[in-house]
Amino acid sequence: MRQTGLPHNVASMPVRHQLTGCDTPLILRHQFSPADNVRLAHLCGPLDENLRQIEIAFDIAIRHREQHFTLEGARARSALALLQALWLRAERPLNLDDIQLELTQAAQGQEPQLQTADDEPVLHTRRAGLHGRTAHQSEYIRNILGHDLTLGLGPAGTGKTFLAVACAVDALERNAVQRLVLTRPAVEAGERLGFLPGDLAQKIDPYLRPLYDALYDLLGFESTQKLFERGTIEIAPLAFMRGRTINSAFIILDEAQNTTPEQMKMFLTRIGFGSRAVITGDLSQVDLPRGAQSGLTQAERILRGVRGVAVTRFTTVDVVRHPLVARIVEAYERAESQAQAEEARPDRRARPVAAQRRPRSAPEPAATAVPETDDAPAPRQTRARRKPPA
Repeated sequence: MRQTGLPHNVASMPVRHQLTGCDTPLILRHQFSPADNVRLAHLCGPLDENLRQIEIAFDIAIRHREQHFTLEGARARSALALLQALWLRAERPLNLDDIQLELTQAAQGQEPQLQTADDEPVLHTRRAGLHGRTAHQSEYIRNILGHDLTLGLGPAGTGKTFLAVACAVDALERNAVQRLVLTRPAVEAGERLGFLPGDLAQKIDPYLRPLYDALYDLLGFESTQKLFERGTIEIAPLAFMRGRTINSAFIILDEAQNTTPEQMKMFLTRIGFGSRAVITGDLSQVDLPRGAQSGLTQAERILRGVRGVAVTRFTTVDVVRHPLVARIVEAYERAESQAQAEEARPDRRARPVAAQRRPRSAPEPAATAVPETDDAPAPRQTRARRKPPA
């Protein structure tokens, strides 16, 4: 029987570098067989855009003539393993999201996965087969499905909000809950927009735009609008939740790092029977006034070890946005670590006040006035008049 779509390595071998004479960087030659132009087009992408992303991520050079590929670089073997895995999935078009998610796994040192693991939870939404792409994302989904309260902490781009909305849509589709409640603190990121026009929902809309984007992606625009009209999806400003008890609902508190301790305690005590809550936030992006304590920081410390509460911490390796985002987050973390190390240095600590004062140069002695006496009056100093020019 003829095999279809299986990679066959006919000449994958390292070649000694022509200039340095060493075995690195590697030059690997590989041929995918049998020839399949449809798979080849899906693998390379429009104008070889998929290959360009792999080149940038692995810092290698990729050249190909039909199904014959040549990879050159120190990480050519890892890139070839990824290409072989993508070739098996190339029955359908591969977009940049698929490529970047696979690159995220490769950055963690994981082997490319051709299919979802049997024990990995899969969410049933409009996007078929939605599941966690990293170990922390899979843990995050398990915590949401198995606990009444889940905290998702980590940098931007790790999928905290999107996966929380996906779990909420999955619970709504399975009739596990009757409605979705979305909320977040109305705190601007360093800007003051003043009073916004419209009713209450229109005023809070700009702050909940990330949640809307996830809902449109998972449910579709028309379905989302119908659920809003029927009240199945509710926008609840955090400032007006006091006194409520929310039953049989999936509650999402986004951007929780901008809550005060009082607001966080008030939100946590709103959870009613049959409800499930997810709190997301990035503790490195707090927009509260300087010196104010974040309610998320306090809640993470107080709720540690409480039964029914789960905490998932994401890192930069879980960033599933553009690869540049992960490098930006890592650069900021290095800068913050260096700043903390500088402050902790012994010579930076507070010194005695006397040691901090710089020695001043001795002032010049002031001219002493000659006392006047009756016998010798002090001479008056007069300015000599200048003679007019002749």
